[in-house]
Amino acid sequence: MRILHTMLRVADLERSLRFYTEVLGMRLLRRKDYPEGKFTLAFVGYGDETDTAVIELTHNWGVDEYELGNAFGHIAVAVDDAYKACEEVKRRGGKVTREAGPMKHGTTVIAFIEDPDTYKIELIERK
Repeated sequence: MRILHTMLRVADLERSLRFYTEVLGMRLLRRKDYPEGKFTLAFVGYGDETDTAVIELTHNWGVDEYELGNAFGHIAVAVDDAYKACEEVKRRGGKVTREAGPMKHGTTVIAFIEDPDTYKIELIERK
């Protein structure tokens, strides 16, 4: 068994695709409209779906806002340098909500950013 993908509902698919591809550097792997169901699915990731877990962005046509609730935590992405990654995210128009620094009660360097729908993404510095 392995994790295939994480699904996020997004209000504006084009805006979300720009964020995940231009700000985070993922690739659009596939996209398909489902007119009878009135939704579009787009899959983004750093590698092919046969080898890596990816993110499924689901856009339900006509829905322009979601309540995120309080159960979902965040998506984590490994980075070489969290400080540089935050600067690059800001340069590309992304929002950093917690600047890079050691995690509370630990030494691992982390940061948090938000996607356009305010989903949290943790950047974890890997040595």
